[in-house]
Amino acid sequence: MANRRFAMHEIRHVIARMRLGESDRDIARAGAMGRPKAAQLRVLALEQGWLDRSQPLPPNDVLESLLQLPRSTQPSQSLAKPFADQICTWADEGIQITTIHQALVERYGFTGSYDSVRRLLKSHQKSAPVATVFLDHPPAETAQIDFGAGPVITDVHTGEVMKTWFFVMTLPCSKHMYAELVTNQRVETWLGCHRRAFEYFGGTPLKTVIDNPKCAITRACYYEPEVQRAYAEFAEGYSFLVSACPPRDPQKKGVVESNIKYVKNSFAKLREFRSLADANRQLHEWVMGTAGNRIHGTTKQKPLVRFAEMEKDFLRPLPDIAPELAAWASAKLHGNCHVQFEKAFYSAPFTLVHKSLWLRATEKTVQIFHEQKLVATHPRLSKPGARSTVQDHLPPEATAYLMRDPQWCLAQAEKIGERCLELVHDLFAHRVLDNLRAVQGLLQLQGRYGKRRLEAACARALDHGAGTYRNVKNILEKGLDQQNLSLPIALPDAYGGTSRFTRNSDMLN
Repeated sequence: MANRRFAMHEIRHVIARMRLGESDRDIARAGAMGRPKAAQLRVLALEQGWLDRSQPLPPNDVLESLLQLPRSTQPSQSLAKPFADQICTWADEGIQITTIHQALVERYGFTGSYDSVRRLLKSHQKSAPVATVFLDHPPAETAQIDFGAGPVITDVHTGEVMKTWFFVMTLPCSKHMYAELVTNQRVETWLGCHRRAFEYFGGTPLKTVIDNPKCAITRACYYEPEVQRAYAEFAEGYSFLVSACPPRDPQKKGVVESNIKYVKNSFAKLREFRSLADANRQLHEWVMGTAGNRIHGTTKQKPLVRFAEMEKDFLRPLPDIAPELAAWASAKLHGNCHVQFEKAFYSAPFTLVHKSLWLRATEKTVQIFHEQKLVATHPRLSKPGARSTVQDHLPPEATAYLMRDPQWCLAQAEKIGERCLELVHDLFAHRVLDNLRAVQGLLQLQGRYGKRRLEAACARALDHGAGTYRNVKNILEKGLDQQNLSLPIALPDAYGGTSRFTRNSDMLN
């Protein structure tokens, strides 16, 4: 009691007791002040005339000036104070305190501790307290939304380990909230959580107040943020406005920020989850039970009761037909006439190669647009590396090559003739080369020379053991297919009309 520091209202109370005639012993027995202190105060009160009940007590500032005693000891001088300017300069340059302390020791023989440097910087870096104000939230005007890190869940059935996030949408007027655990923050997840939250509340607010997640804002800006195309389309379908907080200013959605902390600290602690579905079931029960029926620190009411009485009827009605959830993405058409989306490939017309396209992906389809014009529609693929190709999107030469497979070539050769079919079989039976293009080129000669001549050329090439595309082409170009094979072959004049090694049939008998 002797070293206790008394507040001014306590001293006034003791003086008032003295004015009523109580002794120092009575004051001490009541626990208001110890006898030694009371005796000292009584002496000062008598000198100043404070015990005269006909006179009012002086104001607090007068009492304080007369009661304030000089301190017996003065605070010690900081060893870091002589180097304050240098320390602050280094700190402004981003140098760590440990490095500053080491530099002082090495350069100036500093004998103070690390804590002395830290305390000096703390005293110089004091900033003025930030004052805030209460914000009024009319019913159904806004919904504040945010993601927060959730627990790591191990599925007891599959053994899969999942990192999760809390999606929380809070109505600031009633403080009622919707919460869900998700495994990613993709656009489809963001939109799906919105839909389920609106259906949970039974309506939509006038606007949503959000941070700047990639799934909602493509470019964060203080004045004109750019809304993700899918989120803008979704907001138009549900008739609400998007209000993005300025970058690095989460206080603008402080209600949901507080609820994120509340969910983490109150729900997620000391709970066990068997799967993601089990975690969301427990979370829903907790929101409708513990969280919804607590007395909120700001409203002093239960969020569920306040929501039912003050806010539910002011929400905008849900549309008769829920807008389709669609994710938009921009991509360039690769040289192979395909764009990539979610690790799958989708074709588009070859005339748009290297041009920027827009993809609209729903749960079942992927649509491709160029300058607001729909140019392709594909079924949504889920397997990584899967490919959806429309043959008409490929260039003519590629289409011709793909369409004219070996079976098609054999069927065409059979229509031309037996010798052509025999030559085609020989080409496909080659042990080294894949002669598909050679066969395709051979069959194309039909358009220039006709079936009869091509069949004759194939027969001549086979009879001479030279069944190749190049030989058949040379035969047709030189007209050798039109020569009668039964006639003797005329020899050049250089051999005198006869050959040195030739024999007629009579000489061989």
